[in-house]
Amino acid sequence: MREQWSSKTGFVLAAAGSAVGLGNLWKFPYTVGMNGGGAYVALYLLFVLLIGMPLMLAAITFGRKTQLSVFGAYKSISRRWAFVGALAVICGFFILAFYSTVGGWVLYYLQAALRGQLNTIDPAHLEAVFSQLLASPIQLICYQFIFLLITLVIVLGGIRKGIEKASKLMMPALFLLLIIIAVRSLTLEGSMEGIRFLFTPDFSKITPDLAMYAMGQVFFSLSIGMGVMITYGSYLDKKVNLVQSAVMIPLLDTAVALIAALATIPAVFSFGFEAGEGPGMMFITLPAVFASMPFGQVFVILFFVLVLFAALTSSISMLEVAISYFVDEKKFQRKSSAILISIAIFIMGIPASLSLVAKNQLFSIGSLSIFDLYDKLTSNILLTTGAFLLSIFIGWVLKPENAIQEIEASGIHFRLAKVWSALIKYIVPVGVLIILIQSYQEFISALLR
Repeated sequence: MREQWSSKTGFVLAAAGSAVGLGNLWKFPYTVGMNGGGAYVALYLLFVLLIGMPLMLAAITFGRKTQLSVFGAYKSISRRWAFVGALAVICGFFILAFYSTVGGWVLYYLQAALRGQLNTIDPAHLEAVFSQLLASPIQLICYQFIFLLITLVIVLGGIRKGIEKASKLMMPALFLLLIIIAVRSLTLEGSMEGIRFLFTPDFSKITPDLAMYAMGQVFFSLSIGMGVMITYGSYLDKKVNLVQSAVMIPLLDTAVALIAALATIPAVFSFGFEAGEGPGMMFITLPAVFASMPFGQVFVILFFVLVLFAALTSSISMLEVAISYFVDEKKFQRKSSAILISIAIFIMGIPASLSLVAKNQLFSIGSLSIFDLYDKLTSNILLTTGAFLLSIFIGWVLKPENAIQEIEASGIHFRLAKVWSALIKYIVPVGVLIILIQSYQEFISALLR
């Protein structure tokens, strides 16, 4: 019998845990900084509302209706569409290959915090800590391996005892600490400039590239397009209100992203860091915020413990997508599938880690390092393609009326059924396709440079 979540709360926290991860705490603040602040935030919120929520409902409804892995779900409705499920499984492999690299960074910073190496507001020192990590291939690979090992151990515990239990503990704790950090960041001298940067959109900065990055971030953050929500939906009981879940998950995810930005961006301006400094922002700026607080050493340790939790709630969901495919479709044992997949992902991740060592040209293609290649390939190509095909599939193959029947199986009346149907059939596919074309052009251009 297929294992199920023990409760709706367990599912929402696990799904939100998948959504709330390094995409919120690490990627969202630095992409906001690199892409003009308020205009990017405004586009992100618009895409969450018009595209993220409708697709979230589509994905979890599809998963619960079929009670199958992402590959099996598509194949059960139309064998011609099974390739979309395969694409989602492949996407999870590539994401986890570079995601585990960043998860390794978090582990490295946790040990540095425990040793007191981050207890300073000197930006030069904090940048040096990050540079030392990127200069050490052995450390990068070792910490990546440990992160994947922890992910594997949790997933081996199964749905209720592994994924759900871990998410129930990690998510509330992360949310609480983030709020404390954000409050501290907002009280720093000069923080108002950062708040204005975040929430005062300059609409003249909105370009197709900006829209592409914002939409890619929505798909990355909400785990849409890689089959996670279809897979998690397949473990749902028929009594669960899918509409409430499809609203709560993106709301929780967006709240954490905005709070993470409030914890980071005002501090960036206060301490004179560069808002667009990129992926190192969380690892350089936030330790400086903690060092300026009473009991900063304690807070920085707690923070990186909880960032590790957030990273793990996402990585376990990505690993689960691949495992469910091999268990459901190939009839492999769960334990052996999990171990073999983790080994494959670790091997794929090694070039991503090594490509960051002094911008090693051996591990780059065109103007992209392997790390950046995996990031752009997944965020801007595979996830966006997966989301586009999901909307086409639900809107024109499965048909909205069949999805609505599944949504109302829990005894609710879906009042916005006609609005959702129009969005999923027309608005979402057209909007995603426009961005997808731009994404392919930008990706190919980067490869050829």
